[in-house]
Amino acid sequence: MKEEKIQKPAFIFGKKNYTFMVVGIIFIALGFIFMSGGGSDNPAIFNEDIYNWQRIRLAPTLVIMGLGIEIYAILVNPKK
Repeated sequence: MKEEKIQKPAFIFGKKNYTFMVVGIIFIALGFIFMSGGGSDNPAIFNEDIYNWQRIRLAPTLVIMGLGIEIYAILVNPKK
C-alpha cells in the first residue's frame, strides 16, 4: 500500500492580513453606524440633525479609511 500524504488546505492570506481586514471592517461598520439616524418620523418636519458633523465629516472619513485599510490588508505580503 502506498502512503498518501494529506495536504492541509493553505490559506491565501496570513494572520497579519486577516487582522488588518478585521480592523478595516470595524472602521467601515463604525462609519455606517455614525451615518445612520438624524431623520424625522414626520416627513413634514425637517430635522437639522441630518447635517451633524459626525454624519457629514466623521462617518465618510471612517468608511474611506476602512476601505484603505482593506486594500492594504489585501496587498501586504504575509511572508515578510
